[in-house]
Amino acid sequence: MGVSTAGAAGGLGPAPASGAPNGRRVAVLGGGVAGLTAAHELAERGFQVTVYERRALGGKARSIPVPGSGSGGRPDLPGEHGFRFFPGFYQHIPDTMRRIPFPGNADGVWSNLIAMPEARMSRRGGDDFRVPLGFRAKPAGPSPEEFRETVGAAIATSLKMTPAEGLFFANRLLVFNSSCDARRFGQWERMAWRDYVGAHERSHEFRALISRTLTSIMVAAKDNLASVRTIGNMGEQFLGNPFEIGNDGALDRVLNGPTNAAWIDPWTALLRELGVEFALGVQVRGLEVRDRRITGARIVDAGGSRTIEADYFVVALAAEQARALWSPDVLAVRPELAAMDRLFVDWMTGMQFYLRRPADISKGHTAYIDAPWSLTSISQNQLWTRKLAEFGDGTVQDCLSVDISDWNTPGLLYGKPAKECTHEEIAREVWAQLQAHLNDRGAELRDADLHSWFLDPAIVWQSDQRRNTNADPLLINTAGSWDLRPEPHGDLENLFLAGDYVRTNVDLATMEGANESARAAVNALLDVAGSDAPRCRMYTLYRASELEPLRRMDADRYAAGQPNLFDVQF
Repeated sequence: MGVSTAGAAGGLGPAPASGAPNGRRVAVLGGGVAGLTAAHELAERGFQVTVYERRALGGKARSIPVPGSGSGGRPDLPGEHGFRFFPGFYQHIPDTMRRIPFPGNADGVWSNLIAMPEARMSRRGGDDFRVPLGFRAKPAGPSPEEFRETVGAAIATSLKMTPAEGLFFANRLLVFNSSCDARRFGQWERMAWRDYVGAHERSHEFRALISRTLTSIMVAAKDNLASVRTIGNMGEQFLGNPFEIGNDGALDRVLNGPTNAAWIDPWTALLRELGVEFALGVQVRGLEVRDRRITGARIVDAGGSRTIEADYFVVALAAEQARALWSPDVLAVRPELAAMDRLFVDWMTGMQFYLRRPADISKGHTAYIDAPWSLTSISQNQLWTRKLAEFGDGTVQDCLSVDISDWNTPGLLYGKPAKECTHEEIAREVWAQLQAHLNDRGAELRDADLHSWFLDPAIVWQSDQRRNTNADPLLINTAGSWDLRPEPHGDLENLFLAGDYVRTNVDLATMEGANESARAAVNALLDVAGSDAPRCRMYTLYRASELEPLRRMDADRYAAGQPNLFDVQF
């Protein structure tokens, strides 16, 4: 095939914190989106912040240059953990982006977001279909019956299901959207999405699109594990708000360049101007506790082992890294953190295929409905202001950036799950699954087009065990997991938690969740510090106001032990 292994509250003004008085020092442990957000908000409020990061700033959101791929004065080809996706219902991330200056942009980094006009659903051996995006208007709110009929017809037509199944799914959306909070947490949080949509009783098309695609492909969850509340929240934003009322921008947005160039590098430059210090190559090994306070964090860096001190500590690590810090001393004060051991993480990882000619696949994201490894992709050259020919050896004309969401299902070529495939086998398998979808009506993706590929270096092949490890797994919101997730602050007075595992309104492992959790952590820190600085602005997800009377009615029905008014058999 010719593949090569290329590496395994807005508006605050600048307030640099250098020379900040005692009682204002903050150690932020972790330099991903949560850690950078916390540092940003704290530095704007005059705190002296140091961010400790083991690898690279930006975490899962960063770009990863392909080592040794650049020549002739060109930079290395840009790789990444997975393509960036900024839905219009994100509010916290865009607010931060507007406050990051970028040359020539009136709204800073936010202006580097561009709208995608369509999404393509590609079938293996079947007709593909494209879903137009970007209908923004402010119509009068529909009645429940109009909602069912309109959404049901749209689903049946665009997804090619039977009208009855389209209507059934529209009813499932209406049931969730008209459910009160008590029912969402008491009933839907504890039910798996597959059971809610009755997938086992439905057609193959319904199971593939509504049960599997909406969970595995879109949010890297499994339909038999993900909660109704988590998937329903996303459905309420994507499908329950077709006119994008109250959204920050278009439904589907991406950056107009590599993530570091378009976002992360300008962000870290701003933070340095604000006085934030960065310590890279640091691994956090433990927290020291005395008198219900954290007195220090034990770290290992190039200089060996040592203990760092600060007045406040923000743990902004991923769930699996954070819970490793919960020693008996920590749990003696915050015993609820022990529940984090039961949080579930799985793999969703990206790889890039660099092509010798432009890929005319879609003007947005493509979902490969029948791919065993639950693939999605986007062609990047059409989106970027700096074209890919300016990178690498100058012959790359496009990059097909692919997310692999299922690492546990056997593939087409080798009959093995991705976890048990070498990097070369993963590349060949993903390429074959893409071709099986795209080339069933013509040669859209040819072997001769492939220049090289790059797999996220977090995936490491263990030859002695004949399987991969993953340094960057993704938190999966399983049914009932809300009870296992912590608040940003508890009885350890100067310890604050920021990360997409913390309880948030968006309730999903996303950049938005990481940003939201960091704002909540900073607000809690400001309270503890007795600060009079403005609190970070917090946003909530959209809910149709027209359905609010139905939610109030549902609160009474739930309290009386009755089902939702629209929860009827179809």
